[in-house]
Amino acid sequence: MNTSTDESQTQTSQAERRHWLYRSENLPKLWFVQIAILVLAVLPEFFVHHHQYFEEDGFTLDSSFGFYAWYGFIACAGMVALAKILGIFLKRKDTYYDE
Repeated sequence: MNTSTDESQTQTSQAERRHWLYRSENLPKLWFVQIAILVLAVLPEFFVHHHQYFEEDGFTLDSSFGFYAWYGFIACAGMVALAKILGIFLKRKDTYYDE
């Protein structure tokens, strides 16, 4: 019985069964797709006239270039940061269900 060949076959079969998102040859393609989506999301900013909803109050930030893109990014990043902070206080021990 040769365990080294069994282990190498097991590692090979696990590498073949990896999800396509985790394969290293797909990483450049994924980056390209993500950047293309971001560019396509900001591209209409050149052609759409934005109305200032708070113009009478002197607040004109909502008509700036890419406002909805960077506002969405900051809001999402803030929610992730808040979830991480809440996780510190709300997490349970690893043995919670064993007790």
